[in-house]
Amino acid sequence: MRRRKARSLRSVLAISAMLTACACAACGSGSAGSHAAAHPTFGHGARNPWFPLNAETTFVYTGEKDGQNGRDVVRVTGRTRTIRGVRCTAIDDRLYLKGRLGERTTDWYAQDDAGNVWYFGEATAELNKAGHVTNREGSWLAGVDGAQPGIVMPTDPTVGESFRQEYYKGHAEDHFAVVSVSASVVVSYTASAHALLTKEWTPLEPGVLDHKVYIRGIGLAKEETIKGGDERWELSDVLHR
Repeated sequence: MRRRKARSLRSVLAISAMLTACACAACGSGSAGSHAAAHPTFGHGARNPWFPLNAETTFVYTGEKDGQNGRDVVRVTGRTRTIRGVRCTAIDDRLYLKGRLGERTTDWYAQDDAGNVWYFGEATAELNKAGHVTNREGSWLAGVDGAQPGIVMPTDPTVGESFRQEYYKGHAEDHFAVVSVSASVVVSYTASAHALLTKEWTPLEPGVLDHKVYIRGIGLAKEETIKGGDERWELSDVLHR
């Protein structure tokens, strides 16, 4: 997706330090995933079919959270930010509950040369009915206050593999594992009999378990809390502009 650029020795050393942290983050849940995180390099940004980062694509999800009907609008922007020497793509996420903006988030992702998608941070904010920010809990940035990036999607998901998506102690510690690579899913936008099913959890919320379903060439198609909560979303539209 992007051209490799020459870097100064200082930048190379900074990236080397970041890669050490990346390897630790991705392998935090066990040995699974070590092949994906051993020696990541960033520059060409190979495309991951399960988590495409195509600029100016908007995904619209409909569903509910805590008994409230809602709409989640996720847009892959053309904006980038360099974090720990790696150029990351910004994704804007706007959650509307009962027609009101309840949460706004910007996430930063980067794909390594092998096609693994890394998560480098997020800026999130919850808003009250007046539109004022009431909470920024969960915000983090790789390299700040000990936070480390992690893998949100390997290039070749294998059943049984597990990864740590992010690590900011006490604030952001999501993990996921691959459950199936041949799952069936039907949502209002599309359907597939060869979808990727993952389970996701965090030690910060013991007893809560989510399922996510991805379709090759599209990305996230469905998300549902199956234990410890009441939240579900499914893909209803994809816009390209």
